[in-house]
Amino acid sequence: MAGRNGAVAPGDYPPPVDSPNEFIKRELDSEDERIEVGVAIVGGGTAGLATANRLLQRLADDAETMERLGEVPVAVIEKAKVCGGHNLSGAVVRPGPLLELYPEYTREQWREAGWAFGEVEKEAVYMTPSAKRAIKIPTPPPFKNHGNEVVSVSALARWQQNLAEEGGAYVLTETSATQLLVTDGVVRGVRTGDKGRGRDGQPLGNFEPGTDVTAQHTVLAEGCWGSLTGAAVREFDLGQDREPQVWELGVKEVWKVDKPLDRLIHTIGPWPLKISAKYGQIGGTWIYPMKNAKGEDLVSIGFVVDLEYADATTSAHDLLQQFKLHPLVRRILEGGERIAWGAKALPAGGYWSMPKLTMPGALLVGDSAGMVDTVALKGVHHCIKSGILAGDAIYESLRRGTTDLSPYEDAVERSSIGKELYEVRNTRQPFQKGFLRGGPIVNLAIATKGMLPAGKLSWHRNDSKPMFMGKTAENYPKPDGKYTFDKLSSVFITGNATRDDAPNHIRVQKNVPRVIAETWTWMCPAGVYEIPDDAVGGDESGNVDVVVNYTNCVQCGAITAKGGRLTTPEGGDGPLYQNV
Repeated sequence: MAGRNGAVAPGDYPPPVDSPNEFIKRELDSEDERIEVGVAIVGGGTAGLATANRLLQRLADDAETMERLGEVPVAVIEKAKVCGGHNLSGAVVRPGPLLELYPEYTREQWREAGWAFGEVEKEAVYMTPSAKRAIKIPTPPPFKNHGNEVVSVSALARWQQNLAEEGGAYVLTETSATQLLVTDGVVRGVRTGDKGRGRDGQPLGNFEPGTDVTAQHTVLAEGCWGSLTGAAVREFDLGQDREPQVWELGVKEVWKVDKPLDRLIHTIGPWPLKISAKYGQIGGTWIYPMKNAKGEDLVSIGFVVDLEYADATTSAHDLLQQFKLHPLVRRILEGGERIAWGAKALPAGGYWSMPKLTMPGALLVGDSAGMVDTVALKGVHHCIKSGILAGDAIYESLRRGTTDLSPYEDAVERSSIGKELYEVRNTRQPFQKGFLRGGPIVNLAIATKGMLPAGKLSWHRNDSKPMFMGKTAENYPKPDGKYTFDKLSSVFITGNATRDDAPNHIRVQKNVPRVIAETWTWMCPAGVYEIPDDAVGGDESGNVDVVVNYTNCVQCGAITAKGGRLTTPEGGDGPLYQNV
């Protein structure tokens, strides 16, 4: 279909999904066929594991309640090969919630454990008006990071996993959760996914059916674009009176460098993005210093772009490659070696887009709840804090023998999560007017800590943005294998282990206008979508067939913001991030 004077938007071509029924199971298997646990946590990232650790800390002092939870008091269900295997972030972390949750560990011990790389002592922020110039500016308040810690989020999650297991959690890795168990209006647990199905869904020789995992309480800690979270939001109307969620896409590399970087660096453009409001491009970059256990100097470098853009040729991966050729960046990387790459979408809607956090029998934590401050590029401390509050709320509910988890919502609102996100509640919406028109309003919102503009500024969904074929791609560099790299070689170094004959976990319409197909092709950092060379339909409105190379997928989730749907793959599939 076409609208808006012939323009088409990705949302005009919804994915083939039987929603929400596809992701909800309304009848439980018999007792002898299901697994019963005390609390089921879906997602072994920082938020889910913080929940597990906090709950186990409380249960350690209450043997009676622990005993009532049975042989498996806490189960963590993680689809990656290890906890942290799919975790990706900047990341500079505010240390407060980590120190609160793990008071017996000092920051020096974090570094000895290999997931923290040092306290931030220096920082710099630059505007990049062109491919050659960089203008240092005073550090805006959201980018002030003195005292924060540079970390690897994937390594942090693995450390948290070890603590959870020591405390009594049962961690099921390589296990996907594909359906939410709901009976009589209450969440009863989750259904795990089948293993060993072929490309067409047929059982192979190693086929293992999924299992109902029932629990007294369920925690949805799926991170970005969780299928069960989305189903829960629709089933329990958790998004009522909220703004729609909007998204960003970040692509990140880790480099081993010859010379140590002595400070954090952020750039706020406008280059290499287009400044015209017609293009709808807003984004920024980071360069963070790290040092690994071998004493080698590393840097984390990344590019984040709002998925609000309108130019179909916008590619976060290629924009990062272009950014690395800027003299400011090239000096840092000179003589270095790229050792890691990854990509991930993140929720950007902030305070007004956070859904209701509880429903009968379950609650949301971390990125599943949209707890990210994209002004400051921070969310890990909110993940940890939400886990602390969730663990406390679940414990109190278990101790009292009730199903009421609503105190968690009030606790989040009163906490640093609610206060910090409320201050920046209207700081991103103005950019939907473009960089030049929206920038002054954003600065006003930051300067007044949310007092102005008053009221609630609205969002619109990313997939409602009409697309056009612009000129962003004309400036992308050709891969040289030294500083700049193509998408497929980047996917290779993620350790992606998706089987060649695995079922397709990506839902898109296969015949769409060329401009939509081009949007997906350029957007995807892993080269999943292709338009055949002989595809009919040379202009933007003519339809073409799309090839989906889903085994390349690193599960970044961006497709769900731009007209498709990422569903849960077979457990164990996808990347295996190590130091990102």
